[in-house]
Amino acid sequence: MIRRNPNGHLPVVSETAFIDPTAIICGKVVIEDNVFIGPYAVIRADEVDDNGDMEPILIKRDTNIQDGVVIHSKAGAAVTIGERSSIAHRSIIHGPCTVSDDVFIGFNSVVFSTVIGQGCVIRHNCVVDGLDLPENFHVPPMTNIGADFDLNSISKVPPEYSAFSESVVSANHTLVQGYRRIANEL
Repeated sequence: MIRRNPNGHLPVVSETAFIDPTAIICGKVVIEDNVFIGPYAVIRADEVDDNGDMEPILIKRDTNIQDGVVIHSKAGAAVTIGERSSIAHRSIIHGPCTVSDDVFIGFNSVVFSTVIGQGCVIRHNCVVDGLDLPENFHVPPMTNIGADFDLNSISKVPPEYSAFSESVVSANHTLVQGYRRIANEL
C-alpha cells in the first residue's frame, strides 16, 4: 500500500521496483530502480523535526528489503539504504541511519543512529546502536554493538560471507523481474 503521510508527502517509486501488495510505504520515501520490497515490510517517513521538516527515507537501486522489515526515523532524520544491499527478514532500521552500498543485515537485527560502512555483513539477531562501523566489518550473530564497543574485537568480512551477500542480491533481482511479470495476472 502506497500512502501519504500527514504532511502530504507521497512515496516516489521507480517503475522497475517491485513492492509486495502487503507492504506499507508511507510518506517521504524514495525507492529507486530494481528494488524488491517483500511481504509485510513497513517503510514509514512521517515524523517531522522541530521545524516541521523531514528528510526522506531513500532505498537505492538493486536493494532488497525482505519480509517484515521496518524502516522508520525519529524526528524527520534521514535514512539511506545503499545500492545492492540486503535487509533480511524482520530487521529494524531506525533513523537517523545510513546503510552504505553492498551491506547485508541479517534476520531480526536492529540498526539505529549509526553509519554502516560499505561491504559490512551484520549477521542475525544483532544490535548496532550509536557506533559507526567502518567498511567491510563482519558482525557475528547475536552481537550487541553500542557506543563503547571495541571494534578491534571483530574481524573483516570473510570472502564466503561477501559471496553469500552477492547471491542474496542476485536472487532478489530475479524476484523483482518475476513478480513484476506476474503482477497483472492475479
